Amino acid sequence: MKQETNIVSASLNGIRNSPRKMRLIANLIKNKEIYLALDLLTYSKKRKISLIFKKLLFSLLSNWKIKHHQYNSDHREFLYIKEIRVNQGKTLKRLRPIPQGRGHRIRKRSSNIIVFLDKKKEI
Repeated sequence: MKQETNIVSASLNGIRNSPRKMRLIANLIKNKEIYLALDLLTYSKKRKISLIFKKLLFSLLSNWKIKHHQYNSDHREFLYIKEIRVNQGKTLKRLRPIPQGRGHRIRKRSSNIIVFLDKKKEI
């Protein structure tokens, strides 16, 4: 017998923000219902990062609707963000000139994000 899984994922790679800054917002919406998480991102102070996460959550909802097309929209309050992984992507290395012919290395970090959506058990 085949066991059907409810987990759906979406990912974004190569985002030009450091993973440390991205994890601040990721920890804010982890384990929240998806519509509550979208509201939290709307009123967040970190606008650029919030827009990235909102884009990802809308993609996640779209993936859910494609995979589970038999469900009606009344099940939407049971969807929650199961897990968010923010990993470090590629790092661009640049040199900043300083006096006496030397240079300091500047590391411009990027992030990779993976979000998993699941359905809570109905009470």
